[in-house]
Amino acid sequence: MSGRDVVLARIRRALGDVPRGEGPSDPPVARDYLRVHGSRTAGQTVELLAENLADYRAIVHRSGPDGLPALIGRLLAERGARSVVVPPGLDPGWLAAAEVTRVPDLASSTARELDAVDSVVTGCALAIAETGTLVLDAGPDQGRRRITLVPDHHVCVVRVPGQVVGSVPEALPRLAPDRPLTWISGPSATSDIELDRVEGVHGPRTLEVVLLADD
Repeated sequence: MSGRDVVLARIRRALGDVPRGEGPSDPPVARDYLRVHGSRTAGQTVELLAENLADYRAIVHRSGPDGLPALIGRLLAERGARSVVVPPGLDPGWLAAAEVTRVPDLASSTARELDAVDSVVTGCALAIAETGTLVLDAGPDQGRRRITLVPDHHVCVVRVPGQVVGSVPEALPRLAPDRPLTWISGPSATSDIELDRVEGVHGPRTLEVVLLADD
């Protein structure tokens, strides 16, 4: 018996009690779980996001629209960044105070070329307060997934409170399932068997999040 035959036999056994003609969406699915834990105002939800981001070792900053260019310029200067990947739809004013070489997000860019870039600046699709998670969906101000996975320093701007939700169940209906979603909870990190933490394994070693107050 081939491996294919073994797999198909197991599938047939697993489906043996399914009524003939029943489709995947026919059985009712109970969705009585909590959508969010507790009751919070919009301001409290933003504070919870900031707390959990910091707990994951992201560096959290706050700004209004007028101060954002100066803040981003300072963050890049403190990092010593000389080059920055720029998504095609990023507000050009965000980098107005930054003295850097702007590297466009190109389909032809290789991992080696992106690795030579110092930083990347993006927006986000959503941020989830309960988990301290940023969600990127490759929108115009976020660019291709790889530009946020290869450079060692990522500055991500979150509009608050508009882009902040309390929980994962609240986030999912606002996200398109056919988009290339990237879920980021802190800088890239892993631990070995002795729980020694190593950062920068499969993404940026440094994640800075700017909570941008809505106009």
